[in-house]
Amino acid sequence: MTIQQPSPVLSVEGLTKDYPGVRAVDDVSFSIERSTVHCLVGENGAGKSTLVKILTGALKPTSGTMKVRGSAYSPSNPHDAREGGIATLFQELHVVDELTVQENLTLGMERSRFGFLVKSELDSQVVQTLAAIEPSINPSARVSTLSVAQKQIIEIARAASSGASVIIMDEPTAALSEREVERLFGVIRRLRESDVTVVYISHKLDEIFELGDAVTVLRDGKHIATKPLSDVEGRSELIEMMIGRSVFQDYAPRTTVSDEAVLTAEDLTNDLLKSVSFHINRGEIVGFYGLVGAGKTEIARALFGADKVSGSIRFKGRKVGGSPKHAINSGIALVPEERRTQGLFTSLTIRENIPVMNLRRLSDGGVFRSSDEQAAAVEYVRKLSIATDSIEKHTEKLSGGNQQKVVLAKCLFADADLLLLDEPTRGVDVGAKTEIYDIIRNLADTGTSVAVFSSELEEVLGLCDRIFLLFSGALEAEVRNGPDVDAAHILNVVTGGGRPAA
Repeated sequence: MTIQQPSPVLSVEGLTKDYPGVRAVDDVSFSIERSTVHCLVGENGAGKSTLVKILTGALKPTSGTMKVRGSAYSPSNPHDAREGGIATLFQELHVVDELTVQENLTLGMERSRFGFLVKSELDSQVVQTLAAIEPSINPSARVSTLSVAQKQIIEIARAASSGASVIIMDEPTAALSEREVERLFGVIRRLRESDVTVVYISHKLDEIFELGDAVTVLRDGKHIATKPLSDVEGRSELIEMMIGRSVFQDYAPRTTVSDEAVLTAEDLTNDLLKSVSFHINRGEIVGFYGLVGAGKTEIARALFGADKVSGSIRFKGRKVGGSPKHAINSGIALVPEERRTQGLFTSLTIRENIPVMNLRRLSDGGVFRSSDEQAAAVEYVRKLSIATDSIEKHTEKLSGGNQQKVVLAKCLFADADLLLLDEPTRGVDVGAKTEIYDIIRNLADTGTSVAVFSSELEEVLGLCDRIFLLFSGALEAEVRNGPDVDAAHILNVVTGGGRPAA
């Protein structure tokens, strides 16, 4: 007698997603068993986010098929995914603080009659689901009074009460305290016991081993392995699968770096940062490397005066902080992570964008010199090789790489002595990356200090003289770049494994 194996709750076969010049997901095939916690891991850029967007209907695959509970599954949007039994909890919470817990649980699923909301069996159903998952939460409580972890549980209860057989959780513990993480893990285990499958995405490898039943590893858009976690020999094997190659490095030791500290930061602390201290030398390129929730952007914004922080920041011997205006006047400029919304006036032209951080340079006695503005735009378009047929082109019409170059031009025109670059090559093609790296190196060679805040290991290893390793808001270690640097140790530190071996 042959015992029939149970069919997986979710399976993908030959899944591929192409963008112009990039294959984000490359012929991925694996399956997930029901009533398990199935973990999905990989470096930044491994293809996890694209895969999740395909599973949830936010993206259509270029090719490949999917099945849920043995039936063909091809969602056109997130609503289709939910109807098909797949719900997703993203890092950004989707709750309404002004409503009660119960109102949030039925949001978008309310019953009405003649235009008026009416009570239905759904109301009691969602309350029962919440009570089974976390009975301590009062359904009548206003959501604004709850913690982040409790708000996440509301989203979990909403997904479970909708009949979802698979709940995808993307970095669910990024903003939680240790006690809240333990509570969330208890909720996830209860979901598993009630025949719900959880797809758990996290950079924190200790969580993977504590919670997971199986793990799927992605690398460079490809499926590397799917195996029970009981068969994985610790963090080292998982990290080896995630890296799987000699990390590309073109770093060459630089001789132009001074021993003079141009910036010192001591005990920077806020809601995320934990007593972070470091220094940056004149003409040095330093990297701040970490994964989601590590604190990279928070450090950049603190140095720029955009976020409040306790501690001390001194630049060229003087205390700075308090506002971006003060930072700019002191010689610090920030290229933000979100260039379109935070770095550019996309409705303005290249000519109009470049001088906005230093308009005083183009005016005498309150009279603006438009001819000098034009000359500056022409100069920086040439210097940074911005691909455009006119300085009058609106920046919204430029490619991502050329938009980033315009943001860099703004900072250079501001006469900055310290450039803070938050994810400087995110969303740009390989050619533009190389050009931006050359610009950064040339700036450093002329005495400008550069801090690169990046979630790409290859980027910091290729560019930076020293690399600060971050995990959960703490600066865990400092690595001096060179031929003997160990990428596996670095990844071990930023995934919560402690300091690298000496």
